[in-house]
Amino acid sequence: MKLFNTLTEKKEEFQPLQPGKVGLYTCGPTVYDLAHIGNFRAYVFEDLLHRYLLYRGYSVTRVMNITDVDDKTIAGSLKEGVSLQEFTARYTAFFLEDMATLRLKKPDYLPRATQHIPEMVSLIKTLLAKGYAYEKEGSIYFRISRFPEYGKLSHLDLSAIKPGARVEVDEYSKEDVRDFALWKAEPQGPVAWETELGRGRPGWHIECSAMSMKYLGETFDIHTGGVDNIFPHHENEIAQSEAATGKPFVRYWLHCAHLLVNNEKMSKSRGNFYTLRDLLNKGYSPVAVRYLLLSTHYRDPLNFTEVSLQQASHTVRRYNEFFRNLSFFQGTRPNASLSEKVSQARQFFINHLDDDLNISPALAAIFELIKEANIALNSSSFDAANIRELQNFLLEIDQVLAILEVQEETLDEAVLRLIREREEARKAKDFKRADALRQQILQWGIVLEDTPSGTRWHRR
Repeated sequence: MKLFNTLTEKKEEFQPLQPGKVGLYTCGPTVYDLAHIGNFRAYVFEDLLHRYLLYRGYSVTRVMNITDVDDKTIAGSLKEGVSLQEFTARYTAFFLEDMATLRLKKPDYLPRATQHIPEMVSLIKTLLAKGYAYEKEGSIYFRISRFPEYGKLSHLDLSAIKPGARVEVDEYSKEDVRDFALWKAEPQGPVAWETELGRGRPGWHIECSAMSMKYLGETFDIHTGGVDNIFPHHENEIAQSEAATGKPFVRYWLHCAHLLVNNEKMSKSRGNFYTLRDLLNKGYSPVAVRYLLLSTHYRDPLNFTEVSLQQASHTVRRYNEFFRNLSFFQGTRPNASLSEKVSQARQFFINHLDDDLNISPALAAIFELIKEANIALNSSSFDAANIRELQNFLLEIDQVLAILEVQEETLDEAVLRLIREREEARKAKDFKRADALRQQILQWGIVLEDTPSGTRWHRR
């Protein structure tokens, strides 16, 4: 299995620190509002990675942070006149609901920043003791000049960094504009902690270092996020973590590209801003949204349009119809070629996903198998063993894709009675009545499809 490592800018053979075990840290949400589909593009990619590692037999320990203290969460709680805890708990619950709706696996740990202040304080004290941090007017900053490898992830020329360009210039004074806050003094602020560092609150970057190392160790396997996290967030994580421990922080860095809407950056002012709930209220299924966010390689920009979502809806509907209708087929002609095609599709699926999660050709291999299977099924060139192979294969890869509607779908008894009456009319060659019954059934939103192996149905 090969993964593209942002740190080295090349695909590398994945070799975890401990054979068979993976430590995975995925950047989570800042819980001040509903997550939008750009956020979920990253979360679906991280879910694909998590699921595929499990599929390939690894034991995965996954951590996803919840950022519940920063300028946005504090401003939101003050605006609503509620405590920070109450405000962020609400949006954390919304996020977890949306995760479940999109069938995202729940991480093993979902640490909240406000519950890990002691770990952050301890890490900052270590940096102070080693001379990598300094205090200025009660706030504490990381001294970038002491860490010569700074910029190795983002591959930036640090001399080109200008104040206010790519580095936040906040209200706190510091020695060098490139230095970043580890601890922000809040002598009168509404949200602060009394600690050995004084009264204040943590900077954003220190949160992820403290929480990731608590649950995964000082060095772990994979850290993910969006490309917008590379600088300064992930660059700063590396600097403060490696300065504190003297060890490599993360071995493989994976970043997904941006999501665009109609080839434009998503923004509320442009009217092209969507949360998951916006799309569900328009009548789209969660599985269609998941499929659309999943189906483009994570390092390629994804252009979201309603046309593409409609196409995804059609694709997942036909995919599920194929799976569900397999149980209706009955045949007695073993097809060794079809059995071989299932094995080939499985190998293509693995080969492509082993290649840096190359999802598009992996999906293409599945749909090519379905095309070949439909030819065999419609010519009655199959037997029960072929059907089981197809069913088992689609269930197997759904451990990775999670797009099957595997629950048994039932029809109203009145519709079933009409379908039985139509079958009797067809057997009696009363095609006029059979056609009339087909139209009557269609009024229920049920489309019938006659095949040599029997009648199949799907919802319109």
